Amino acid sequence: MGNDSAITALGALAQGTRLDAFRLLVRHEPEGLAAGEVAKALDVPQNTMSVHLATLARAGLVRSERRSRIINYRADLDQLKALTVFLVKDCCGGKAEVCAPLIAELNPCC
Repeated sequence: MGNDSAITALGALAQGTRLDAFRLLVRHEPEGLAAGEVAKALDVPQNTMSVHLATLARAGLVRSERRSRIINYRADLDQLKALTVFLVKDCCGGKAEVCAPLIAELNPCC
């Protein structure tokens, strides 16, 4: 991932509803959620949520798939990994002991 892609992804996440939607989709991996379910869970009008989901999709953070009349959204965990690695790749000048708390914090989630 390069600077431009990271800036686009971070920009998409720099809005409360989009950040909440992305985190909700991460929690619902690998099944994902229908756009209407995301809107309902976050108490956001469906047309507004569609705009937010489209922004996340353009940033490569979510993928959509049509299932009949329903569009299901999933977090793109590969893109999340790429963004996270981009942000911490040169962490602490190669001093593993300084990065250890960060790594330890990430381990329990998986």
